Amino acid sequence: MDADGVTIKLIGADEVEAFRHIRLEALCAEPSSFASRYEDWEILSLQEWRDRLNEPVFIAFQKGEPVGIMGLFRQRSSKMAHRATVVMVYIRAKLRGTGLAVKLLEAISDHARDIGIGQLELFVSAENSVAIRFYQRQGFAEIGRIPGGVLEDGREIDDVMMARRLVG
Repeated sequence: MDADGVTIKLIGADEVEAFRHIRLEALCAEPSSFASRYEDWEILSLQEWRDRLNEPVFIAFQKGEPVGIMGLFRQRSSKMAHRATVVMVYIRAKLRGTGLAVKLLEAISDHARDIGIGQLELFVSAENSVAIRFYQRQGFAEIGRIPGGVLEDGREIDDVMMARRLVG
């Protein structure tokens, strides 16, 4: 399947159900790819889901159905407000390799620039070589590691920290 007919949209609180749907799908389909667990999110109230949309969340829709998600979490401190973390990255399996992840990352990057962010950062599992290579192709560089950053089924897995400058 290709990414034709996919619309990427910055969603608002009125689209909380689409957010809930794709976020829970992501956590269920790829549990080892996220620091959060499905069980942590499924119990959130509708208001808590809406509150999560205080930060930018972009969703890819195909035929009205959410098929991908990427969010942005801006640093709060005034000295660090030029930095933001890319979060909740997920593309439905049948759309991987179609360029949709690049389009979502472009949408996040454009939005970040528009609101004055000069550096995007992210964390990715050291065991997720496909994601690491994707981010490297998109100009991200490894800037460090957190040993045992995530506990998954009793195993410690390193988090790879990556960053990409948006401005020169």
